[in-house]
Amino acid sequence: MSTTTHSGLISRLARSDRFYYGWIILVLSSLSYFFSAPGQTYFKSTFIDIYIQEFGWTRSTISSTYSLATMTSGLLLFWVGRQIDRFGQKKVSLVIAALLGLTCIWLSLVNGLPMLFIGFLASRYLGQGSMTLLPATLLPNWFLHRRPLAFSLMSVGGVIGSTLLPPLNRYLIDTIGWRMVWRIWAVAFAVVFIPLVVIFMQNHPRDLGLTTVAEYRQKANSGAVPAKFQDVPSWTLKEAIRTRAYWGMLYSQLLLPLIVTGLTFHFISIMKIRSISPDQAAYLISLLAAVSFPTTLFAGWILSKVQIHHTAMAISVFMGLALTVLLLTGGLSGAIVFTILLGSAMGLQTVWGGLVWPNYFGTRYLGSIRSLAMSATVLGSAFGPIPFGFAFDLTGSYNVALVGMIVLAMLGIVAAALSPRPVHAARFKNDDEFID
Repeated sequence: MSTTTHSGLISRLARSDRFYYGWIILVLSSLSYFFSAPGQTYFKSTFIDIYIQEFGWTRSTISSTYSLATMTSGLLLFWVGRQIDRFGQKKVSLVIAALLGLTCIWLSLVNGLPMLFIGFLASRYLGQGSMTLLPATLLPNWFLHRRPLAFSLMSVGGVIGSTLLPPLNRYLIDTIGWRMVWRIWAVAFAVVFIPLVVIFMQNHPRDLGLTTVAEYRQKANSGAVPAKFQDVPSWTLKEAIRTRAYWGMLYSQLLLPLIVTGLTFHFISIMKIRSISPDQAAYLISLLAAVSFPTTLFAGWILSKVQIHHTAMAISVFMGLALTVLLLTGGLSGAIVFTILLGSAMGLQTVWGGLVWPNYFGTRYLGSIRSLAMSATVLGSAFGPIPFGFAFDLTGSYNVALVGMIVLAMLGIVAAALSPRPVHAARFKNDDEFID
């Protein structure tokens, strides 16, 4: 497609009275979540047994390598947020996608543990970190009063990936070999994702001459927009981190990944102690996804009605109840109740975690603000399995770790309750935010 034809197509779509260009941005954002797959745990888990068989590594060696790579990527993620604020999502998306494609080629050539560590580090940093951070900072530029719905729909890309890719990977590994699977993904980045970003991605509505905040306020003054979606100024990172709300919401966001990662890493063992077979445990993991997905879609409606910090309180309540059920009950019925409660918390957090930062601190410096929060989340998920492992090694049970996690969940309720949306000293000091 020529540059002239490309520009003409974008211009016609942007200026259509019947179609809002933000929906194209929403599709691209969902696709970015899908293409983050090479950096996600559900994707890599299909290769672990192959590595053990082919290279003779132990499971603990691979797990330690993966955890170290994850922690390192979390520490580096803040840099990507700074580049998003500086260069915009489109340029950064192109660089990240190209590098992730090259990382897939690197992983197809792995022949030793150092190469595996570098591949894990790059894929976690570029995939699990950057490819999910980018759409989370792009989408709020295009949606305001429909932002909860937009984030609910964006999550579909990740759900499709986590549902379809593990069995597809297993089939392809058995059919064409694990090295070729990585190369197929490198080609997919080159021929699918990168061209779509080049053609369709736009950083802001202003790039296409669409509605600004000033125009949006005129609509708000006429009563066309609910008051709760008005007046969202942009905070700098330095301003944001001086607020109690930032740290309260940061704690709320890292809490669930820490707990869920710890539980899922030891899930088979935890369930075995409760007389639940590995096959039944696998069913419970599927049930977790089955509960989480519809909750995610419903969460958009909930968050359009309920304040952000009240939703964070509800997530911590669900986590605390789930852990309490797991601690006090045994057998399959108790485990099912636990799974439903935890899946509900996960579904709510999927949408809440995307909304809290733009709704609290605006969009102008969202890359820096959200990347710092995501770094903390990644580090939390990396440390999650540790207390469960120590508890079992020292006591032969996971109960001490479960009690500790319940206490953390209760603290999450308090932290969220004390963290309503802060009020900026100079509201609407610039017109850098845009709406749908």
